[in-house]
Amino acid sequence: MDFREVVDSLPRYAEPLLVTIQVTLASAALALVVAFALGLMTSSRHLAVRTPARVFVEFFRGSSVVVQLFWFAFAMPVVLGIQFDYAIVAGIIALGLNYGAYCSEVVRGAIAAVPKGQFEASLAMNFTPFQRMRLVVLPQAWPEMIPSLCAFAIMLLKASALVSLISVTDLTAMAGLVGGRDGGVNQLPHYALILVLYFILAWLIWTGMRALERRAKRGIGIDAKPEKGRLTPAVAQKGMT
Repeated sequence: MDFREVVDSLPRYAEPLLVTIQVTLASAALALVVAFALGLMTSSRHLAVRTPARVFVEFFRGSSVVVQLFWFAFAMPVVLGIQFDYAIVAGIIALGLNYGAYCSEVVRGAIAAVPKGQFEASLAMNFTPFQRMRLVVLPQAWPEMIPSLCAFAIMLLKASALVSLISVTDLTAMAGLVGGRDGGVNQLPHYALILVLYFILAWLIWTGMRALERRAKRGIGIDAKPEKGRLTPAVAQKGMT
């Protein structure tokens, strides 16, 4: 294994690294929009609103993301006549819709976890449904969504490697190209390199989401990081029993 060759090829990973970051961020943004839309729809009391959202969620969760990638990249232009100018766009849409369907269950569950008394209080204050959702429900549900959304964001980062299957040159594709020049003899150090790069990106996502979670909890008066020596209500209650 020639690690010097890996060091010499580091500049070639700059653009694929940017592609991986672009796919992850764009897919995550689309997934978040889809998740909130579907999560709110599946939380509706109206069957006409809930049913199409449930069908969409189950379809995208129940079919392979690889097949969805191939569909958007290769089948859709033939069947529907819709063709994207860049393969990366097809990859972003496929990953965003797939993970948005999964994350919609996180949104729905967090909304359902808001105490019923909060809904009753907002009704007593004569809030409209939009005001109730914006001012009462979502501020309390959002901090509960973040840990699960963080896990899905990291999974989405790792799934971004699948865009190499539709001819998008990301980190995984570049490692295969550079490492496979000599019959694949030096592929291992290149794959070890992108393993470290993916880990660093995942750590950055986790760090950012943890900071976002602490800020969201402080926004509703919850101390996400209690002071040293200060008992939380749960611990205090346990000590009294």
